[in-house]
Amino acid sequence: MRFAAIGLDHRHIYDLTEGLLAAGATCVGHDPVTTDPRVLDGFRRRFPEVPAAERERLLDDRSIDFVVIAARPSVRADLAIAAMQRGKDVLTDKPGVTTAAQLEAIQQSVAETGRIWSICLGRVASPAVQEALRIVRSGEIGRLVHLTHLAPHRLNRALRPPWFFDTPSYGGIINDIGVHSIDQFLAFADAPDADIAMSTIGAFGTDPDGFEDFAELVLQTPSVRGYARVDWFTPDGLPTWGDGRLFAVGTEGTLELRKNLDIEGRPGTNHMFVANRETTRHIDCGGLPVTYYRDFLADLRDRTQTAMPQQLVFTICRLALQAQATATRFTAMRQP
Repeated sequence: MRFAAIGLDHRHIYDLTEGLLAAGATCVGHDPVTTDPRVLDGFRRRFPEVPAAERERLLDDRSIDFVVIAARPSVRADLAIAAMQRGKDVLTDKPGVTTAAQLEAIQQSVAETGRIWSICLGRVASPAVQEALRIVRSGEIGRLVHLTHLAPHRLNRALRPPWFFDTPSYGGIINDIGVHSIDQFLAFADAPDADIAMSTIGAFGTDPDGFEDFAELVLQTPSVRGYARVDWFTPDGLPTWGDGRLFAVGTEGTLELRKNLDIEGRPGTNHMFVANRETTRHIDCGGLPVTYYRDFLADLRDRTQTAMPQQLVFTICRLALQAQATATRFTAMRQP
């Protein structure tokens, strides 16, 4: 499978490209147009063998099977539609859309062209989350009752381009990073859809005024409830971009993930702790395989939906946009 990288505005383009290359795909070109020259420089250092080419040339090249997009979020939908209209499938960084109108246009384009439009979310590329899903679905902790997802992020202000602080450009904090929590909830609840019971967004002091630096949401199905918190308050002293954690409560046990570090214990990432009716145990998930990129390429080849079903992608985006639009807003009082 041959692909091109278009819209090199976010560093996630590195992980997407590396994952696809490792799965056996070939990157045959990149579009050098960017809002952040540092991202472009980083891409060229990591993939010096990938030539630069004008965007329209890449889109018109019939030998290219799909494109990978990590552009400024508000323009990702237009790029994806342009690619699908020229016979290409699309893998985009999250968020894939920033407005309901964009989502509707994407759905229409998929229906008209028959192409695949997918978003790479954190769950599919995490060995710890994949193992946690396997354990929950095995019934070891009984029937799932509740899921909690904590996703603090480091701001890294010096690395952020101006559009990062412009809400219309990224669609808001829930649409941007809360989308991971929505995807994980649906996966663990084994549900095709969910209700947004509550969502809140806070602007608690990060410059510029009004920047959304905190959010929480509650999701529910008829049998499972979930809570998620996302924020930009990871302290600089923490040796990772965020202490991401996942808690699953079942009728016969519990499960906890420490995705990025064990704060005072074991080295490395992807730590899992399981407690059931007989015992407790720690599982090091760091060496477990991640098959997402291989599965995605197989879906493109076979026209299947194993890596991320198309309707599920639409549902996740719709729920994220809904939670973003209906959230209660809070603003911190500034100290004089």
